[in-house]
Amino acid sequence: MWGHLRASSSMYKRMTSRDSMTDVEADSDLLQNGVEQEMTNPSWKYSCPHVLVATIVAFLFGYHLGVVNEPLESISVDLGFSGDTLAEGLVVSTCLGAAFAGSLISGWIADGVGCRRAFQLCSLPMLMGASLCATAKTLAGMLAGRFLVGLGLGVGPPVASLYVAEVSPAHVRGTYGSLIQIATCLGLMAALVMGIPVKNIVGWWRVCFWVSTIPAAILALAMMFCAESPHWLYKRGRLAEAEVEFERLLGSSHVKSAMMELSKSDRGDETESVKISDLLYGRHSRVVFIGSTLFALQQLSGINAVFYFSSTVFRRAGVSSNLANVFVGIANLTGSIVALVLMDKLGRKFLLHWSFFGMALAMALQVFASSGIALNYGAFYFSVGGMLLFVLTFAVGAGPVPGLLLPEIFPSRIRAKAMAFCMSVHWVVNFFVGLMFLRLLDQLGPHLLYSIFGTFCVMAVVFVKRNVVETKGKSLQEIEIALLPQE
Repeated sequence: MWGHLRASSSMYKRMTSRDSMTDVEADSDLLQNGVEQEMTNPSWKYSCPHVLVATIVAFLFGYHLGVVNEPLESISVDLGFSGDTLAEGLVVSTCLGAAFAGSLISGWIADGVGCRRAFQLCSLPMLMGASLCATAKTLAGMLAGRFLVGLGLGVGPPVASLYVAEVSPAHVRGTYGSLIQIATCLGLMAALVMGIPVKNIVGWWRVCFWVSTIPAAILALAMMFCAESPHWLYKRGRLAEAEVEFERLLGSSHVKSAMMELSKSDRGDETESVKISDLLYGRHSRVVFIGSTLFALQQLSGINAVFYFSSTVFRRAGVSSNLANVFVGIANLTGSIVALVLMDKLGRKFLLHWSFFGMALAMALQVFASSGIALNYGAFYFSVGGMLLFVLTFAVGAGPVPGLLLPEIFPSRIRAKAMAFCMSVHWVVNFFVGLMFLRLLDQLGPHLLYSIFGTFCVMAVVFVKRNVVETKGKSLQEIEIALLPQE
């Protein structure tokens, strides 16, 4: 759609005329020689408020992942499906299935109305869905509410990753990407803390859902005052508006260089709209395959089974679910802070590789804890330690990196729709993990199930080493130019 809109824009056509291209090339040469380009990086203070508002989506994502963790048992009793593990799985996975549907259209929404409007649109079903869940009297009402929430969650995260990548200066883009993971972590912790009184206060689970309407409303209102993505404006031919937004995000001294970088990366783009075949079979199919596989392996590692069902799993092991959830939240937050510090120092590939390696090691501890051998060596400590190590190492790399890396490696022409496609893969796998985890735990036992999760972590280590490229410190335009097929 970007290419189609660009073709229909007379302003853009003027920019791509021979005279304009000569000017752009001359300016680009000056930039490359350091004559025009600023020697200092843009201040992070300009873009930070806009990024913080966008991370509200990530907070809601984390909150709705964890909101049924502790209250699930109370919900099942109040709504009449206690003991039905399939119904319990549906309460979790209906949200994920709807998120799949939302993610499929997120790219078209972002391309059509821009990131700001997309954020506001995704907040509406989350407001309506949370209200339905809070007032549900039957399982059907709960599932309807979870479906609406899922639609909003499907649209929000890919748009947030896209927006943060496109409004961030290159030297802090990794740090900002880690803020998304921290916000997700804080949302998850908030849900777990909110769920603590559920066993002592009748109907408290309804309050847990009502609380989520507050950040959704704040998101819708705050986005009215945030900058639109200059990349989207440029693709629409609204060059003057793109310059204004760059000034808000980078400062006036960096506007010209930012616009020149956009013009350089945009020269080779086709004018026709993006089709599914372009993502699956075209020249960009390899980067789409890498993105989809990363998200699939992220979910097949079993991380969201921890977030959805940690209370249930720890209770079966005789551990206080409240205490366990607190430690899970602390481990998640600690790993996210480590990622925040290291993302722009060590790089995306380094963190991703060692994160999956640590997760594989943690699953090995879980397998050992669930075996008969560990009974004499404190199986409890191996189990809890393995779980916390798993969450910690996930938050350092496998959690934040894919959502940051993919907008960096996708060319601007396909970026929004490729993110939507890859996130749809994420939600499909997430759906089946949420639906089947408890049943597989009963049928296979923890020993075999954790072995399967560990195997996927090892596969992820190998995949990252062979396929992922480092993007640390490079502008989106430099990455895009480097990944273009050579003529």
